[in-house]
Amino acid sequence: MFAAEVEGRSGFSAAVARLVTLWALLGGVLLLGIVLVNVASVVGAVVAKPLPGDFELTEMGVAVAVFAFLPFCQFTDANVTADIFTANAPRPVLAVLRALASLIAFGFAGILVWRMYLGMLDQKAYNYTTTILQVPIWWAFVPILVSLVLLIAAAAVTFRESLSEVRT
Repeated sequence: MFAAEVEGRSGFSAAVARLVTLWALLGGVLLLGIVLVNVASVVGAVVAKPLPGDFELTEMGVAVAVFAFLPFCQFTDANVTADIFTANAPRPVLAVLRALASLIAFGFAGILVWRMYLGMLDQKAYNYTTTILQVPIWWAFVPILVSLVLLIAAAAVTFRESLSEVRT
């Protein structure tokens, strides 16, 4: 099932590959659920009554799904890049650039975990909820924090792999 991501990896790297892939698939399932909620709301508005709180579910669900995809993008080297500048660069230079990008992703994710965790605590302490459905907003922070921790793990693995590519 996850052969493409795990291929050539073992131990911690293979475990991270499986977790990151599974998490991205769950993000895709969530996004599909959001689409179905919106379809139900539109059909409901045409037939009888729209689904209440559809935009609240969409807002929270899309945020969670986007964060769920970040570790997979890091792990599969699918982030946006400016290939026009590196198209003819030698492999060692590309490996150094990938290592640098992984290090930046690692630091960025670490800062985000810290700040998002504090934000979640604030949302929970002040009991903020969505307006219509009264869903506690801090609930969305939990899977986002999991995504960021997985991003840290993916960045660490890709950094190590890029460094080993530089050495060879």
